Amino acid sequence: MKSSHTANRTPAFIARDPWLAPYAAVLRQRMDHAQWMENHLTGGQASLLDFASAHEYYGLHQSNGEWILREWAPNATALHLIGDVNGWRPEPAFAAKRINAKGDWELRLPLHVLAHGALYKLLLSWHGGKGERIPAYARRVVQDPDTKLFSAQVWAPSQHYVWQHATPPRPQVSMIYECHVGMAQEAAQVSSYDAFREHTLPRIKAAGYNTIQIMAIQEHPYYGSFGYHVSSFFAASSRFGTPDALKALIDAAHGMGIRVIIDLVHSHAVSNAAEGLGLFDGTPYLYFHDGPRGQHPAWGSRCFNYSKSEVLHFLLSNCRFWLDEYRIDGYRFDGITSMLYHHHGFGPPFTHYDAYFNGSVDDDALAYLTLANTLIHAVRPDAVTVAEDVSGMPGLCASVEEGGIGFDLRLAMGLPDCWFKMVRTQKDEDWSMSTLWHQLTDHRPEEQTVSYVESHDQAIVGDKTMIFELADAAVYDSMAKQCESLVIDRCMALHKLMRMITAATASGGYLNFMGNEFGHPEWIDFPREGNGWSYHYARRQWSLRDNPSLRYHLLGDFDAALLALLQDCPANATGPVLHHLHDGDKVIAFSRGALFFVFNFHPSVSFTEYGIEVPSGMYKLLLDSDEARFGGHCRMAADQQFVPASVMDNARQMLMIRLYLPSRTALVLQRQVG
Repeated sequence: MKSSHTANRTPAFIARDPWLAPYAAVLRQRMDHAQWMENHLTGGQASLLDFASAHEYYGLHQSNGEWILREWAPNATALHLIGDVNGWRPEPAFAAKRINAKGDWELRLPLHVLAHGALYKLLLSWHGGKGERIPAYARRVVQDPDTKLFSAQVWAPSQHYVWQHATPPRPQVSMIYECHVGMAQEAAQVSSYDAFREHTLPRIKAAGYNTIQIMAIQEHPYYGSFGYHVSSFFAASSRFGTPDALKALIDAAHGMGIRVIIDLVHSHAVSNAAEGLGLFDGTPYLYFHDGPRGQHPAWGSRCFNYSKSEVLHFLLSNCRFWLDEYRIDGYRFDGITSMLYHHHGFGPPFTHYDAYFNGSVDDDALAYLTLANTLIHAVRPDAVTVAEDVSGMPGLCASVEEGGIGFDLRLAMGLPDCWFKMVRTQKDEDWSMSTLWHQLTDHRPEEQTVSYVESHDQAIVGDKTMIFELADAAVYDSMAKQCESLVIDRCMALHKLMRMITAATASGGYLNFMGNEFGHPEWIDFPREGNGWSYHYARRQWSLRDNPSLRYHLLGDFDAALLALLQDCPANATGPVLHHLHDGDKVIAFSRGALFFVFNFHPSVSFTEYGIEVPSGMYKLLLDSDEARFGGHCRMAADQQFVPASVMDNARQMLMIRLYLPSRTALVLQRQVG
């Protein structure tokens, strides 16, 4: 059935993009399908908020003086709890009963039987086989240090965590520090939630970021997967510490005015049967598509079946769980492109609108994402949802009320590709300012994007970080302040300019992976057989940032100074305003609120008395990327003020300021009126 208030209604966001008009019927059908799916799940009676509570029914819970364990396993013929309590043997007292035709199983035990910290699993039997499984809704999963096997753990501490701090308000522009708890310290080991709270959070606060995006929080059996191959969706990874330790980290961040979002992986799941959902009840299609469609061709993982009510119950409840239980402030939805298309984004390039409407879109996945955004914003209106989508799906960031999918932000994934392509394939003097400006500001009218030069994706082993692209081996022997190096001079200048123009043009958010703000010199490589299970590259060398004799320190100081300027000066509603662009000179000038940015990307030409048209007012120099404190050559006098002069140009009267623009330098001026 179709909801009466959406049937035959055209999505409003089409009006902002006339190229979508020919596809109005398809967009309307997608909107109606999402509404139909919601009505189907809730029966048209309960709210989506009430529906997304499977984690309170399934799993292991204390209730009215007893333990209740429930699990959905329709193909199972028997289900036993095994563990420390019964010597890991399937005894009759620990046999669950099937309680309905849907395939739900239930086991009730006296409260004294299961103690806090006890390990357990499920032993499921089915026609032709059996296997040990971790409950799908387990909230605590741990790995045995000797056998490396995973088990669920009873988590019922005598005292619940007491929250101390309120959630900070959502900033107008999110300055996002992307991070990974396990590799956040300098020691070559897996670090912890506690160490991150004590040592890394103060660094992030001092650097000026207002949001952290924590990767790899959902439990995953293989550390080197970067958290992408999730096995237990309701369990915070125990390799970093306890649930209370994660709550303390989030609480401390809130106390510092820092919001917390996590990477939410609903695009696929680990194939493992012992740790994950791969063959949970003996079938490969319980949570996933059957046959080839259930196998991700590139990732070796399992693909969720978004048309099944039970799967949506599981995933939507997972969206709510982290908001309620851990008070996180939103999500980066991983792998949206893979979810949205039957070809997982490996089909024809998205160079024409037909690519979004040629039958390749998984309408059930699109409807799920729409409901996920509806639910998340119902639970927490201030929560932020970020889509990792490279396809540019129309309506992705349009509101659900307008007929869109409802994401708040989209990662501008084409921008780092642009930066790396320019550095790798073009001479500096051939860089196109027009192409760069297009990439910096390219997004749909309804979209706010998260801009970045490089995320963790660009730092993974096998690739190069931006500082490696710019300086190569010179980062190892030429980063001392007293060392003279033309290679490092270029590297330092461009590293600053790239980050500055990217952050200053960001429409909704700016992102940096931890350490990249000071030019961390090495890539990310988790312990694996190919590197002798080494942690050498799965860490961050903060000592480089802290050493005042190294130029890393200067890059970090520049990043902090830039963010301090931008924090209280959000972009105009329509984005940055371009005032001047000259491809030959390699000069771009634009404003963001009261701030005026001027960039000279030319590798060798410095301009004197360079004229730029500006609005009326006094212009004061606030920041110069070439300052000595940022590792520059200090070619510009500090604290200058500029008064526009009236000039005639092609019979047109205008106001113009004239600036000295050293090569590879950016200036930030503040416009003062009155």
